[in-house]
Amino acid sequence: MTVVLGILLLVGSAASLSAGLGLFRLPDLLTRMHATTKPQAVGLLLVLTAVGVRFPTVEVITTLVLVMALQLTTVPVAAHIVGRAAYRSGLLRPDLLYVDELDAALDKD
Repeated sequence: MTVVLGILLLVGSAASLSAGLGLFRLPDLLTRMHATTKPQAVGLLLVLTAVGVRFPTVEVITTLVLVMALQLTTVPVAAHIVGRAAYRSGLLRPDLLYVDELDAALDKD
């Protein structure tokens, strides 16, 4: 059981660390946003899973499932809103975009 907890905690913290490193190393807002949302959410889920394995009571598991569900629903929505606001305000580097589908959609408005 200790080995499983250690693996969950190490992989979860490595994912969160990679999110932090991606924030500093990547060139523009969209890639930074991608690097901070996905690994951060996965890292948190793994750490919360380790907590649930260590303390398997109904109260702890219920709280952890609620935190996981809220995290998995709010992180993508927040990233989408930040990305769209950055696009509309012109804070993106167009030379790094392969395909700009939002430009065609905004031209229709």
